[in-house]
Amino acid sequence: MAKRRNFAEILVKCKVISQEQLEEAQTVASARKIKLGDALVQLDYVSANNVMRAMAQEYGTQFVKLETLNIPADVVSLIPEHVAREFNIVPIAADEGELTIATSEPEDFNMIDKLTFMLNRRININLSPAEAIRKTLNSLYGQEGIAQAVSLAADAAASTTTEIDFSETDIYAADDEGGDLDETSAPIVRLAQLIITEAVQLKASDIHIEPFEDRIRIRYRIDGVLVERDSPPRRLLGALLSRIKILSKLDIAERRRTQDGRIKVTVGEKELDLRVSIIPTNHGQSVVMRILDKDNIKIGLRQLGFAEDDFTTFNTLIRRPNGIILVTGPTGSGKTTSLYAALNALNTPDRKIITAEDPVEYYLAGINQVEIKHQIGLDFASVIRSMLRQAPNIILVGEMRDLETAQMGIQASLTGHLVFSTLHTNDAPSAVTRLADMGVPSYLIASSVIAIMAQRLVRTICKKCREPFQPPQSVLDSAGFPAGVLESAHFMHGRGCTACNMKGYKGRLGIYELMKMSSKIRELTFAEAPTTQIRQAAITEGMKTLYVDGLLKVAKGITTMEEVLRVAKMSEDDG
Repeated sequence: MAKRRNFAEILVKCKVISQEQLEEAQTVASARKIKLGDALVQLDYVSANNVMRAMAQEYGTQFVKLETLNIPADVVSLIPEHVAREFNIVPIAADEGELTIATSEPEDFNMIDKLTFMLNRRININLSPAEAIRKTLNSLYGQEGIAQAVSLAADAAASTTTEIDFSETDIYAADDEGGDLDETSAPIVRLAQLIITEAVQLKASDIHIEPFEDRIRIRYRIDGVLVERDSPPRRLLGALLSRIKILSKLDIAERRRTQDGRIKVTVGEKELDLRVSIIPTNHGQSVVMRILDKDNIKIGLRQLGFAEDDFTTFNTLIRRPNGIILVTGPTGSGKTTSLYAALNALNTPDRKIITAEDPVEYYLAGINQVEIKHQIGLDFASVIRSMLRQAPNIILVGEMRDLETAQMGIQASLTGHLVFSTLHTNDAPSAVTRLADMGVPSYLIASSVIAIMAQRLVRTICKKCREPFQPPQSVLDSAGFPAGVLESAHFMHGRGCTACNMKGYKGRLGIYELMKMSSKIRELTFAEAPTTQIRQAAITEGMKTLYVDGLLKVAKGITTMEEVLRVAKMSEDDG
């Protein structure tokens, strides 16, 4: 019988590592008391995936890449969460009397015996790196420890016979500076921290904690869509609220008024800001925590999702010496990210940039940022007035909310400054009539505004599980694709995998409607023409509407028709 070849020998034979690297790794493994495979990975001689591939060859089994798998829910339910986490295994397939699992420990016979006895099935093993298994478990079952933290906090609250102010009691208010958690941390402290940690790991943009008559609902907004995570018992509301108020330095005793604050947290190696908003509802105080991740605004203009012609146009517009560029869209449509990407592109030592924001969400190096404080009279208009004395080249006004702010912004643009700002309108042409409704004279709008860009965010198809897809012909006929697009279209959809939490989507991208103020549109603006005429003129001059830009991204296999229809609608001009 042939001698079984060790996985390290296989790596050497396949020339993945050299004999010298193997000997060095063996020395390191012995000195650090770690496994040889871990030593090879730590020394960066080989990837964890290649170690597992070689081990699979050694043990006569298969290597499995968990990120690409679509694991059915009925298979996941075969192994309880605590068992899967204890042995660090993932169930990946089931057949009559058999269960296939992914593990990083092919010689853990104790685990195999326990599973065989518990499930009364024969256990087949496939191999995958330990870290990939942990990530998949968190994706399938949720962040480790959060269910346990809810249970512990509920038990602790239930064990008290009188109502306790959880913020004032030492046992519950421990670790107020947000230090490292361990098994000795107070239950409510662990619960609050784990909620934040899980939301960050799932790349959520908001955490919603909402009280109802008999429970608390915790939801995360992931890629723009709310996903329900937990429903802790109602009796934890006071403790959880007090903990969040302590972290955000708010008044614990205040329950009748709205409050706003900020929390600075560290999750892994990331330093994050959480913008906290608390409002009273009929069942208690509701909390929304907006997660502000500095990495999200470090993207360049190229990564925003512009079509090539729109990118060229926008890149030229933001380098104009003066004028107003407006970005419009509802809350959460990515306006701030687009403006910050533009500022990052313009942020050079020879330009002075000042912003007025309410509030300052992200801090940008090399840019002067002013936070609006209405309670002391520091509003947009007064800040812009003072800004002009600072001799800036570029001004960003967080939002044109009223006539005074709009007039000051226009005045700044007419005196040789480039002004960026936002408006809440449904599309680009509507911004002209919105400014007119505020009371801005039409001749000032026509002479100062150089471009208006409307935008929305659509979820992009998961790259791990995307596959070709042919929409029904009836859908294609009614969608109104531009001429010639369907001939070269590559439609895709997401099958659903562990990388995207079985959603089929991962990440977001913008769809845009960029309207340049041409001479024709300036004439219509000056004549106070209705929005429909301005839109028709812009489309005639080559403007792509939000809907059409979305269709082009569908045809490229970036997103789906359902996503485009969720955020934009087809108009008569598109048809």
